[in-house]
Parts: sequence; structure tokens; C-alpha cells
Amino acid sequence: MATLYELLGVADNASEDEIKRAYRKAAMKWHPDRNAGREDAARAAFQEIKDAYAILSDAHQRAVYDAVFAEEMRRWQSEQEKREQERAEREAAEQAAAEARYRENVALAMRFADAGYNRDVLLGVLLGRDCDEEVAGRIADSVYALQQARRAETATEEDVRASDEAMPHDKASPGRNDKDHDKDHDNAATPAHDAPSAEPHEERNTRLFDTLWRGFFGLRS
Repeated sequence: MATLYELLGVADNASEDEIKRAYRKAAMKWHPDRNAGREDAARAAFQEIKDAYAILSDAHQRAVYDAVFAEEMRRWQSEQEKREQERAEREAAEQAAAEARYRENVALAMRFADAGYNRDVLLGVLLGRDCDEEVAGRIADSVYALQQARRAETATEEDVRASDEAMPHDKASPGRNDKDHDKDHDNAATPAHDAPSAEPHEERNTRLFDTLWRGFFGLRS
């Protein structure tokens, strides 16, 4: 809703002369005799302009209007801030609840994947928990792909260990002298402090969730 100042087209600190000139200009524009064919609309606008000028041209009425309007604006602003805070708190609570549900679904899918179930079973379990079909599909795909990668990595590590165990470590290789053999023995006895340690299972799970969660909300790290 427009203020009385806006109806006359002046600022709220306009002088008496500025208000008088604005009223005359607006009155001429909206006088019914100057608006043939739309007399009803012009008459209503003309009456609003007259009422606005009657208040703003009187110093006492203008002061009362300014005080009431200022108080209403403060009240309106306070209500707006309260509604904005409630909205922000509600969205934060919904976000936290959605994240908690997502974590639970990812953890559940990982348990079933660790037990050896395939992607379709993971999807069915998630849908059984009323998980959104699109979200359930993304979780099932990601968790199953991760599990397959883990199994391939484990199989590769087992093959390497089996190959190492099958090699004769206490015999020198053909074409190598005793000096080379002693050097290899010394190197083997030295602890490999610089070798990277295996990534803990909990850390992998945390990284998996973070990746899936960012993908769910379209975020980018």
C-alpha cells in the first residue's frame, strides 16, 4: 500500500511548498474531467490525492501521521525479522534432519554391501525405508561401486602377497653377486618409514559420505 507521500509523488521530508505543487500536479492529472472514458478510476484516484493533501498540508495531522507510520514500520520490520528467523531455523532443522536420514541410508547400504549383496538388493532395502527413489538409486550405485572397487583392491593385494610368498627370498638371483645380495638384505632389514599406511575403514566411510552428500545437494568441494 502506498504512503500519502507516494500518492503525491514527494519525499517524506518534502516542504509545504513541494507538497502543494505536487498536489496541484496530481489533481490536474487525475481530475475526472480530464479522464474521459475512465471517470470512475480517475474519481477514486482524485479522492485519494485530496485526502492525502488534507493530512500532509496540516502540520499537526502530518506529525501524527508520521509518528503512526513510523511505529507501524517498526512493528512491520520486527515481524519481518521474526518471520525470517523462524524460516531460517526451520530450514536449518529440515537440512539437519535430511542429512541425518541420508547418513543412515548410506550406512545401511554399506552394511548390506559389506555382506555381499548386489546393487538391486541395496536399492530395495533403501526403498523399503521410504527413501526417495532417485536418491536411493544414487546411494545404491555409489555404495555398490565403492564395494566393488574395494574387493578388486583386496584381490590385487592378496595376489601380490601370494606372489611374494612364492618367490625364493634366501637365494641370490642368477647374474647377481654376493655383494648385491647383501645390499638387498640390508635394504630389506631397514624399516620402510616412508611407506603410506593403509587408509582406515572409518576414514573411507567418512569420505564416502561427504562425497555422496555433496552430490545429493549439488555441492562442489
